[in-house]
Amino acid sequence: MTQTVDSLFGTALERYKAGEAPETLIPVFKELCDRAPKSSAAWACLAWLYLLNNKPTPAYKAAQKAVKLHPQDAQARVNLALAMLESGQTGVREHIDIAMQLIMVDSEIRDEIKQSIEDGFSRKPDWKSMQRVKKWLFEPEA
Repeated sequence: MTQTVDSLFGTALERYKAGEAPETLIPVFKELCDRAPKSSAAWACLAWLYLLNNKPTPAYKAAQKAVKLHPQDAQARVNLALAMLESGQTGVREHIDIAMQLIMVDSEIRDEIKQSIEDGFSRKPDWKSMQRVKKWLFEPEA
């Protein structure tokens, strides 16, 4: 019996939350993206896993797809900004500005992004690009 995309996604997220390594979950999320190519959440997760695994180029491609599918997804915007920073690309500010607008209007999204950032630091403690993104989003200049 084959798993539905939703159940596969849920199982993969639980495995991630349980601390499974990104490199073992990347093939699972790749399969999810193949089976559900219009799932921005799956693309955003794949981008995040690539970022944690120090693979900014595939992270950028996955994050681009997530943003294209769902432009108002703050996590996808954050992932795209991180991938752009890590691969030395320009145009990061636009994605940070949109993410900031999204977190300013919705406290639930703001809390999710804060949790995501903390999760990123717990898995990759000296993540320089994440430190910059956190500062831009949550420590605006006075």
